[in-house]
Amino acid sequence: MSISPAPSSPESEHPPPTPAQLRSAAETFSLLASPVRLQLMWLITHDSYDVSTLATHVGISIATVSQHLGKLRLAGLITARRDGRRMLYAVEDPHVITLIRQIFDHIAPDGSLAPDPPA
Repeated sequence: MSISPAPSSPESEHPPPTPAQLRSAAETFSLLASPVRLQLMWLITHDSYDVSTLATHVGISIATVSQHLGKLRLAGLITARRDGRRMLYAVEDPHVITLIRQIFDHIAPDGSLAPDPPA
């Protein structure tokens, strides 16, 4: 009698996260726990913007937007490039773009959980 291999499990396809990964993920989610930062992230996953335009869209001061952008940049969630005298902020990491898009696909406009699309 032969022993068949164990069925595939999520652990075999995706090893459990390391302590460093768990810390980094928690820090990222903590950083994104701010509605203002989430709005900024949503905006710049769709296009590149300068700080003044972002401040207008979000309805807060340029200084406050700059502080939020600085934190997002230090965390590696956004990039900045110079365009003449302006700095343009963007999200270039496809994983971050997917994360932001999926969270807003998951939440309905009224704040409730959105139903799953029909299969």
